[in-house]
Amino acid sequence: MPTTAFLFPGQGSQRVGMGRDLVAEHPDLVDRYYRVADDVLGMDLTRLCFEGPTDALRRTEITQPAVFLSSLVALDVLRRRGVQATVVAGHSLGEYTALVAAGVLEWTDALQLVRRRGELMAAVNERSAGGMAAVLGLSVEAVEALCGTVRERRGTVVEVANHNDPGQVVVSGHISAVAEASLLARDAGAERVVRLDVGAAFHCSLMREVEPQFDAALDRVAFREPQIPVVANVTAAPVTSAAEARKRLRQQLAGRVRWTETMRRLATFGVDSVIEVGPGRVLCGFSRATRPDIAAYGGGELRRIRHALTALSTGTDSYEAPSRLAA
Repeated sequence: MPTTAFLFPGQGSQRVGMGRDLVAEHPDLVDRYYRVADDVLGMDLTRLCFEGPTDALRRTEITQPAVFLSSLVALDVLRRRGVQATVVAGHSLGEYTALVAAGVLEWTDALQLVRRRGELMAAVNERSAGGMAAVLGLSVEAVEALCGTVRERRGTVVEVANHNDPGQVVVSGHISAVAEASLLARDAGAERVVRLDVGAAFHCSLMREVEPQFDAALDRVAFREPQIPVVANVTAAPVTSAAEARKRLRQQLAGRVRWTETMRRLATFGVDSVIEVGPGRVLCGFSRATRPDIAAYGGGELRRIRHALTALSTGTDSYEAPSRLAA
């Protein structure tokens, strides 16, 4: 059996209907997770996941708990089928699900943190409208230089937020600054620049204003020692203690998602396959681009879980072109 890593997606992977096929196969998941989540949050998150509407699922304060819950349910289904991970990592929001998978956080505590995180991020956007754009085909160093040029010209915020794979860098900041950086990137030879449909400017210094409020939320939650390694976004290194896990989540709010480095770090654990545990297959795309030697499988839908199980047991792989855009 291959040595497997679980990768958990973040915002941008949401879709109406996520998790519904898993519940149809395992009805007990409703009482185990969905009804509990509705009670904890005081909202009908179950209906929003299964029925939408799409516009509601795009709201940051709803998107984040919805993707977290859907990923958690997919994790439960994989574990029921005997699939275990040697190491875990999560992209942005997905880091919370990874910490649950590693035994660091209780899932209901993580759910409340994710909801609070989304609320605070949305509040920042209301006060200072921001955006994000994915730059394809330029190096992270080149994009950093372009962001520096815009900051000097405008005195506004635009920064590298994510290094998703060797060919994709995401910038984040004030809308006008992101737009100017996007133009400069095209002039510099970027293959493509795509504005991301997200609710705020994640992983940049605009988020520092809500760090004290989020610190207070983190301090109310119990963190435990990791049972398996968790590779943190901001360091691309394994979290070694409960205290470090809390610290990394604090830093992650305004810190860069070092996903390319994270994928390379997995090689040190002997990983030869990854499963994206949650809606979508964006992280499969990043994996293919960064580590084409590692087999990558979707694990957010029943049909993909079945395919992954067959492929892992037989040592075969079949490629299904995934999306490669994420905030």
